[in-house]
Amino acid sequence: MSQTDYPNLNPFEGNTGNTTSGPSTTTSGDASTSFENAKNSAYNTAQSAMDTVSNHPVTQQIANGEVCPVAQNMKAQANATQNEFSNLAASRKTPDYTAATGQELTHYHSLFYNLLSWQNPRATSIAFATTIVFIFFTRYVPVLKYVFKALYVILGITAAAEIAGRVIFDNGLASSMRPRKYYTIPRESLETALGDLEQMINFFVIEVQRIVFAENIYATVAAFTSALIGYFLVKIVPKWGLALIATTAIYLVPLVYLKNREVIDGHLQHAGEIVSQQTSQVRDLAAHHTSRAADMAKSTASQYSAKAQEYVGAAKQRAASPSAPNPANLNPYKNEPERDISKDDLPSVPSSEPAVPAGRDAAEPTAAVPTEPAPEKTEPILE
Repeated sequence: MSQTDYPNLNPFEGNTGNTTSGPSTTTSGDASTSFENAKNSAYNTAQSAMDTVSNHPVTQQIANGEVCPVAQNMKAQANATQNEFSNLAASRKTPDYTAATGQELTHYHSLFYNLLSWQNPRATSIAFATTIVFIFFTRYVPVLKYVFKALYVILGITAAAEIAGRVIFDNGLASSMRPRKYYTIPRESLETALGDLEQMINFFVIEVQRIVFAENIYATVAAFTSALIGYFLVKIVPKWGLALIATTAIYLVPLVYLKNREVIDGHLQHAGEIVSQQTSQVRDLAAHHTSRAADMAKSTASQYSAKAQEYVGAAKQRAASPSAPNPANLNPYKNEPERDISKDDLPSVPSSEPAVPAGRDAAEPTAAVPTEPAPEKTEPILE
């Protein structure tokens, strides 16, 4: 069996020099060579990486004054968002149209219409997301607790620094940082803020009245539906859930309508036609029954009027007839001519006592009639 040839790994083999100092000299030379090789390799690697970066298209675009597509897109989106917020702020002006009463509306009508109609989608999306985050923030973060905590920490540090400064330095630290003049809100800014607050309050007041008095029937029906749903949800959903549902509906319902306007308008038009047809049928039916009732009432009134005239005519004929009984007769049922009443027509006075009836006992005593007048009663005289 032949012996396998392996490479010679002994660095000292074949060395004709001094056997004592040879290994140390060779080892130090190999270490220097290895360090140089490692340094050159690292340098070459760094140089290659730098060349790769410098030759990259993005680097070449930056070097040539061009902008990276990603950065350019981000910058374009930022500029578009800023422009939409500027457009939203510029929409705060009194609208040209008026209410049904003829009075002018507030500039918040234009602002909220522009916001909720998604005319500036980036601004509306950011406002919607901010409102949702604020609802969850107030739900899961005890804001009031942290407000009071921040207040007592700040006031405690201020009081401690002031007391320590007066004790140590005879001068309070807080009082030393006191400004020469306290900050005040300018009158113009305060009047502007109060004017905006007045416009916002009047916006809600006007809108509530427009809904209650059905200026827009669709808005009134939508408000009725929302109130009905809220009446049942308030029993099972917490307040923050109701706020979340209301915010989602306020922002997304107009968007759904704008995306499906043709379909929704077609269904609304069809429903309106059906309602108009049913209303016309009910109106025609009511008019038919009303005319029938009027005809029946007129016919009945004519019949009763004819009968009344007939009775009146018959009574007049009987009164004008010569054979009619005369009220001056003693016996009005006898058809006697009218004559004067004489003495012979009156009954005569009886001259004898009336006879006793046969069934009565003749021996029965009768009460004696007193012949003398009864004595007069005199009242005693009071002494």
